[in-house]
Amino acid sequence: MRAKLAARDINEEDVEATLLRLQGEGWIDDRRYAGRFAESALSAGRFYGARLRQEMSRRGLPAELVEEVLKRASEEYDEFDELRSAIGRRYPGFVFTAACDKEKRRVVGWLQRRGFGISAIMRVLRETS
Repeated sequence: MRAKLAARDINEEDVEATLLRLQGEGWIDDRRYAGRFAESALSAGRFYGARLRQEMSRRGLPAELVEEVLKRASEEYDEFDELRSAIGRRYPGFVFTAACDKEKRRVVGWLQRRGFGISAIMRVLRETS
């Protein structure tokens, strides 16, 4: 918010006063934003794990806040359940052992880009065969 206001050539003192007032009134809350962003990304299956950390950092959230939110989220969401759900939504009927190498690479790559770890991906894919 500070950068956007500064880009409009607004006086630094006015920017600071505005941000303090908005924070005081509860309109700006990084903790609440981080929690809601993580919840939304996880429930929609957009991001998980490392990718979620990257997206939160890219949005300017402090590293310690990102770690706190991800720790809380990891207690609520099971990576294996999320993987099964993502595979079922995106690739219904996918059978790892019956798929060709190209299809396997495509599925694994898609899951990795979502932030899932390779060991978890392979474990879930092998158990669903």
